[in-house]
Amino acid sequence: MKLLSVSFACICTVLMAFSSHAQIEDFDNINLYTLKNKSGMTVKITNYGAIVTSIIVPDRDGKMADVALGYNSVESYMNAVDKPYFGAIVGRYGNRIAKGKFSIDGKEYQLAVNNGENHLHGGTIGFDKVVWDAYLDKPNNAVVLSYISKDMEEGYPGELKMKVTYQLTDDNALRVLYEGSTNKKTHVNLTHHTYFNLKGEGEGDILGHELMLNAKRYTPVDVTLIPTGELAKVKGTPFDFSQSKSIGRDINEAHQQLEFGAGFDHNWVLNKNGNSDALTLAARVHEPTSGRVMEVHTTDPGVQFYCGNFLDGRLIGKAGKAYINRGGFCLEPQHFPDTPNKDNFPTSLLKPGEKYSKETIYSFSTK
Repeated sequence: MKLLSVSFACICTVLMAFSSHAQIEDFDNINLYTLKNKSGMTVKITNYGAIVTSIIVPDRDGKMADVALGYNSVESYMNAVDKPYFGAIVGRYGNRIAKGKFSIDGKEYQLAVNNGENHLHGGTIGFDKVVWDAYLDKPNNAVVLSYISKDMEEGYPGELKMKVTYQLTDDNALRVLYEGSTNKKTHVNLTHHTYFNLKGEGEGDILGHELMLNAKRYTPVDVTLIPTGELAKVKGTPFDFSQSKSIGRDINEAHQQLEFGAGFDHNWVLNKNGNSDALTLAARVHEPTSGRVMEVHTTDPGVQFYCGNFLDGRLIGKAGKAYINRGGFCLEPQHFPDTPNKDNFPTSLLKPGEKYSKETIYSFSTK
């Protein structure tokens, strides 16, 4: 499909206030969809990369702000410095795979190496860089996107048929539903990669946000950010977010893992209480000045918390403001990084006849 440079501003539609409905304007193969609920929350999605370009929610006083980092044009997403994956669906395998290699039934597969010596977020042209087919599901206030990844695309075996649904509910929740199937054994680990700033995109850093992660363990990494295989306890370390604390409180402590990641850029092992497929609270974030709260629920076994360590002010966002260091954070529900090479991690292998199915919910409120 054609990748088209187009300003989102020219294809946005004006919606009636406080109505729950969805609309679309078409610009060749790339579209911008707008979902709005009865509370006035608005989410904008493009089928380029299945990217969420905007999430507009109220603060405690009812003032609306866009809390998702991003751009106003497809060209900006395509040409961004360092490819930050703002708002995208990443895959076929989100996060890192060591040296871009794994084996299935004794056969080794070589993936693209695009992050130092490792494979990251699906490779050179991952799911964030393709045009998805899409349609509006108006009765459910949703956008449904589909993509067929060909056998050996970016080195992955099997034709993978994927469907991702973004649904906006009237209680200010953005549901992300994933469904997929393959005709050969393959590894699959899609995730959603929005950078959030609950003060508003471009409104300074996120170090004052208060974060709780529902996890007693995390997966330490080597210097290339590949997990060692250990499931380490967070207690007594800067990685303990089991009780809410500010993101910035311990970020500058002398700790080898913080040095490797230039801050937090790690996978937390969620407390699943014996039910690995259950929809589980992964994280809760509160921004004190605005009162905005975001909760993340997921069926995945882990969540990657990344706090924008490599943002450096070169990227200019939708409001014309620079995205400074630690100007946004990501909470990416996922299978653990390098799972294809770790026998002790929950498997990411998808077989013919099986259904890939997962759900993530981002819920917004105030206090």
